[in-house]
Amino acid sequence: MIHRAIGGPARTRLVAAVAAVVTVVAGLAVRATAQGSVAKYAGDALYTVLILTLVVLVAPRSRPVAAAGAALAFSWAVEFLQLTALPAELSRQSVMARLVLGSTFNAPDLLWYAVGAVLGWLAHTSFRRRPAPVSPPVPVRVRVRNGDAR
Repeated sequence: MIHRAIGGPARTRLVAAVAAVVTVVAGLAVRATAQGSVAKYAGDALYTVLILTLVVLVAPRSRPVAAAGAALAFSWAVEFLQLTALPAELSRQSVMARLVLGSTFNAPDLLWYAVGAVLGWLAHTSFRRRPAPVSPPVPVRVRVRNGDAR
């Protein structure tokens, strides 16, 4: 059987999916171990990192700056939406809505979303600069019949 390394968009999607899971685990770990503003603002930054990983999952050829910009724009849009009553109302009805939309506007969150976008951009840039893994060479068999190589 020939082994081929995953490359291109498939590799990018795989790494983005793993990064999304790692980000969620990191968020849960911070939530379980940290308290107060450390947990809150780390969660804000990780929220934007998670959005960035989802952007890359959907659009694996996106440039790091574009993915980070989209994640930051989404995070800020959700935060500004909290100036209306909609997220608070939806959050009362659904735990998922509360996780995604929050409920109350908090201006410092905007800064921490930007921190998450920068960290995600750095990670994405670092990943894109690494060469894809190379498949090991496949051995070639040469049949010899009657002294002639074919």
